[in-house]
Amino acid sequence: MENGTTIAAVPRVAVVVFLLRGKAVLLGRRRSSVGDSTFALPGGHLEFGESFEECAARELKEETGMDFDKKKMELLTVTNNVFSEQPKPSHYVTVFMRGVLADGDDQLPQNLEPTKCDGWDWYDWANLPEPLFWPLEKMVKSGFNPFPNSPQEEE
Repeated sequence: MENGTTIAAVPRVAVVVFLLRGKAVLLGRRRSSVGDSTFALPGGHLEFGESFEECAARELKEETGMDFDKKKMELLTVTNNVFSEQPKPSHYVTVFMRGVLADGDDQLPQNLEPTKCDGWDWYDWANLPEPLFWPLEKMVKSGFNPFPNSPQEEE
């Protein structure tokens, strides 16, 4: 127990997706006890027996109704995130995947889980909304770039 709150004894695995379109990334505003009202990537908990790619595809479909090109899905990085100060202390190993839309740019994100998200939209990587969910914010501030061929360097 820490400050009267029981901390989850086991780290959980989350899989999130940098879904890219041009120089933009898909983000949604969280509705959660952890990171409420911050902008985050689509994603969720890895289920037993699932691959990272399967989890990313399932979560994206459940949250936005969108599909991406599974052949172009890539593992980008993994981070270790301990939320000890939050109202609900937790520990997540987060797997970051990269994907692009399956049918070009014609799919529109739907908000299929309105109790968990205020809605999805595309944001230019050079002009991200604030506040970002802190694991994503930490990556952005470190200079992480989810785009192949570093599009920021081309400008």
